[in-house]
Amino acid sequence: MRGTRAPALFKPRELPPWQQDGLIALFVFVVGLALYLTDVYRLIPGPDHFGLWVRLVELAVLCGLSFLRRWVPGGLLLATGVLAVDLVLGPSLPVVAVYTDFLYAATLYGSRRMSRVMIGVAATAALGVLVAALAVSAQWRVAVIGALGILPFLLVPVWWAANVRQQRDIASTECANADQLAKIAELDRRAAVAAERARMARDLHDVIAGHLSAIAIQSEAALSMAEDPKTSRAVLEAVRENSVSALDEMRTMIGLLRAASEAGPESGLDEYETIAPARLAELSRLVESARATGMEVVVESTVDSSAGLPAAVDLTAYRIAQEALTNAVKHAPGGRVLVDLRCDGGILTVEIGNELRSAATRTGGTGHGLLSMRERASAVGGTLSAGPSGSDWVVRAELPLVEGHA
Repeated sequence: MRGTRAPALFKPRELPPWQQDGLIALFVFVVGLALYLTDVYRLIPGPDHFGLWVRLVELAVLCGLSFLRRWVPGGLLLATGVLAVDLVLGPSLPVVAVYTDFLYAATLYGSRRMSRVMIGVAATAALGVLVAALAVSAQWRVAVIGALGILPFLLVPVWWAANVRQQRDIASTECANADQLAKIAELDRRAAVAAERARMARDLHDVIAGHLSAIAIQSEAALSMAEDPKTSRAVLEAVRENSVSALDEMRTMIGLLRAASEAGPESGLDEYETIAPARLAELSRLVESARATGMEVVVESTVDSSAGLPAAVDLTAYRIAQEALTNAVKHAPGGRVLVDLRCDGGILTVEIGNELRSAATRTGGTGHGLLSMRERASAVGGTLSAGPSGSDWVVRAELPLVEGHA
């Protein structure tokens, strides 16, 4: 029928501890009462010289102490006192059976030291019962059989509780390990997200810095060529192209970061490589931008762009070329730049060399260009060197095309 719920099953384990102990006490009292009423409670054959009410009082007191079974060792000591009275009156099955639950609880709920003590006490008591039975009985076979009948009441609850405790400790250890692994995984995830965002910020810096540097130099060139309208127009077109490219890439990057903040820590980062447009196949844009400033740029390449480079290596090579060309435009304006791209032995080599000039024009900068290029090369397992070579300043990057290739 629609809207009808199935009745919830009764689950004693979900009850508070004192209610669980109350159910146990009620159950054993009912079972013990049945044994007393059916007169099958004697552990030693013979008449019972005490009234039934005495036995019921014993059982009621012991069942009442069940609410203290988790209080170790106080509950066990009080229960032992009741058991001693029962042994004097004549051992009865209900009292001995209830007492085994106290042995079980002391071993399970007590401290680790208490648990070890209970195992030793149970073993010693079992041996003592066997020796006492042999000493009291004239027939050793009867004594052994009688002792074996009592031993389960001592050994089984302690062994069972020790086994349950061991399994519980193992489960607790596994849960703790799982929690630690989950925390470590969360920390790793956050570190990965932070590293990815740092990489995106570095890309944004390189892109904007490169474009703005080119714009500044191209604008200066346009102002100095006011008498040549055709050349000025070409320079201004390059300025516009750099401005639009900078805005597009900045808008893309900011959009990704905003999406990540709104939808989750890692949202949008997986799409970063596919959205970022920078690839070696678009190196011509950088070259044309540099030429628009009056630089003479020569490109020599043996790289087949249609073959498809690894995405990380492709992006790294493009950014290194972009930073190197930007530095050449800033520090050696109007000079000659050679861009050399080669693939050999699983290594992509990117080499950009420009003429050294004694009085380089400086447009300002953060000074992070070389550091950024080295970090990029290192991130894909490559190396980068930069410095004077003869009359040129050369930036050389060697990037492995296969992971693990050195």
